Amino acid sequence: MTDQIAVCPMHAPKDHPKIKPAKVGVLVANLGTPDATDYWSMRRYLNEFLSDKRVVDYSAWLWQPLLQLVILTTRPSKSGANYRSIWNNEADESPLLTITKQQTAAIKKTMADRYGENVMVDFCMRYGNPSTKSKVREMVEAGCTKILFFPLYPHYAGATSATANDQFFRALMDEKWQPIARVVAPYFEDPAYIDALAQSIETAYAKLDKKPELLICSYHGMPQRYLREGDPYHCQCQKTTRLLKERLGWEDTEIRTTFQSVFGREEWLKPYTVEEVARLAKDEGVKNIAICAPAFSADCIETLEEINEEIKESFEHAGGEQFTYIPCLNDDPAHIAALCGIIDENLLGWVIR
Repeated sequence: MTDQIAVCPMHAPKDHPKIKPAKVGVLVANLGTPDATDYWSMRRYLNEFLSDKRVVDYSAWLWQPLLQLVILTTRPSKSGANYRSIWNNEADESPLLTITKQQTAAIKKTMADRYGENVMVDFCMRYGNPSTKSKVREMVEAGCTKILFFPLYPHYAGATSATANDQFFRALMDEKWQPIARVVAPYFEDPAYIDALAQSIETAYAKLDKKPELLICSYHGMPQRYLREGDPYHCQCQKTTRLLKERLGWEDTEIRTTFQSVFGREEWLKPYTVEEVARLAKDEGVKNIAICAPAFSADCIETLEEINEEIKESFEHAGGEQFTYIPCLNDDPAHIAALCGIIDENLLGWVIR
C-alpha cells in the first residue's frame, strides 16, 4: 500500500494540521509469542500471559507470589526448551509469528484487490510483539478512522477472544482522536470455516495408506468452572465438531472432541486429550488415529510441540501405532478465503467494493 499524502481539510485555515485521507483498518490478532527462547525472554512473555486476569482469575495476593517466586523461576527454562524444539531458526521467530505474517500477507493481498488503498491490513499479538497498542497507533497515524478488530479465535473464550478485545479497547483509550471500532464475532459455525476444516481433513486422509479409525478434534482446554460461570467456549467447540462431522458425512463413532493444555490443579474440560488417546489405545485397542486442532487458526507450541510430540508419545506408549497430526488451517487458500469472507461481512457499510 502506497503512503497517501496528508493535506489540509478543504476550507480550513492554511495553518490547520494536515490530515491523511481516511482509511479503514483491519487488525487481526493472535495470542502472542516470546521474542526468543532464552530464560529472560520466556519469563517476560510468561509473566505477561499468566498475569492476565482473564487467563488466571485467582486473587492477585494469592496468585502473584506463587507466579513470581515459584512458577517464573522454573517454567521459563522448560517452556524455552519446548519452543526451541519447534523454533523457526531461519527467521529466528516462533512458528506462530511466521504463520501469522503469512496469513496477514494473504489477507492484505485479497483486501487490496477488492478495496484498493481504502483498507489497511495488519496484525498484532495480545502478548509480546507486535503489541496491540503499537499497531492501533500505526493505523491511526496512517489515517484509519475506522478499525475492524479480528481476533483469530474461531471460538469465544474469556481467556482468548475477550482478553484480545480488552487490549484493543485499552489501546483505543490512549488515542486523542479515537477511531470508530468494530469487533468480529466468533466464527466457529461459519460454513466457509467448516468447509476449510473438512477439506484439510479430506486432503490429509487422501495421503494416508489406511484411513484412521478415529479423528480426535483437540481443543485448548479451560477450567470446568468457567463453563459453569457462563463461558460458551465448550458448547461452541462441541458444535464445530458436530458441523464438521456432518460436512464430512461421518458417523458419531468416527470423530471425538477432547481438550488439551491443562494447567494447575483445578478440574478442566474433559476428556483430556493426552489421557484419552492413551485410553483409546490401551482399553479400546485403537491403533490408528488422526488429530486436528480446530480452535487454533495457526500452528503453535500447543500443536507442534504438545500434540505432535507429547500427545503422540502418550498414544504410542499406550500401544498406538499410527498417529497423524493434521496441521492447522494456517495460510491455506480455503482458510484465507473464509477469513476474507468474514471480513467482507463486517466491513459492510464502511467500504464499497
